[in-house]
Amino acid sequence: MTEDAIAPERVKFWHEQRYANLELLHAHYVTHTFSRHAHDTFAVGVILQGAEAFSYRGAQQIAPAGHVVVINPGEAHTGSAATRAGWTYRMLYPSRDLLQQAAAEVGRKPTAEPWFTDAVIQDDALWRSLLSLHLALERPPSRLEQDSRLVWTLAQLVRRHAAAHAPAPLLKPETAAIQRVRDYLHEHMADNPSLKTLAAIAHLSPYYLLRQFQRQVGASPHEYVRGLRLTRAKALLLNGWAIADVAHHTGFADQSHFTRQFKRAVGVTPGCYQHGALSLR
Repeated sequence: MTEDAIAPERVKFWHEQRYANLELLHAHYVTHTFSRHAHDTFAVGVILQGAEAFSYRGAQQIAPAGHVVVINPGEAHTGSAATRAGWTYRMLYPSRDLLQQAAAEVGRKPTAEPWFTDAVIQDDALWRSLLSLHLALERPPSRLEQDSRLVWTLAQLVRRHAAAHAPAPLLKPETAAIQRVRDYLHEHMADNPSLKTLAAIAHLSPYYLLRQFQRQVGASPHEYVRGLRLTRAKALLLNGWAIADVAHHTGFADQSHFTRQFKRAVGVTPGCYQHGALSLR
């Protein structure tokens, strides 16, 4: 390989059922681009090489090597290479419960969910701790070490960088209307509702609905529906459903469409996600 050659993309994805089915990802991406999506868990990781670019809270973020990335649950973001050579990172996706437990360990209210103001953090000690945790979960040295590193690292993440509490939501006259739309989409995520139907539920014009939904939810209605479908699809895959059945049950056009959308949001194919396999592109 020449000095200017670019390393091929590679992905490893797996789960740790002992920690609330914690998802873990070790990947090198070059051309892969994550579509705008949100997680129902936290997303926490370390950039090892290169740099990742992503849009988040209306701004473009750059996470270079040596930095920590933290995304709160439900907050929409994208992801792509910020350099020609791409980026290498290790990510873990702890549940809300795991972070709440970590918050309680450092003296926060047991019912309070941590919330992170900064998505890109420079903290060398935390970076090393997260990397050591991820390596321990990939090549298990002992359960005691895994348990210890997980508790210590998540507690340090919360103690050093979590806000005392999440910002209070801005109450608007349209809040109830948008919530009605969200409730409807949760109940009918596998259907194909029209914008006219959603506007009627909200009692807003289609254009104003789009503006308010984007402003309050952080994603468009169709992006929100896609996220609901993918979250449901992940649960079905882990329960052993066939990929084609998952695609049909969650409202995707077909298995190919489901696979493309899944990989663009999750970073691996449904089969790789289901079996925790190594995926080489």
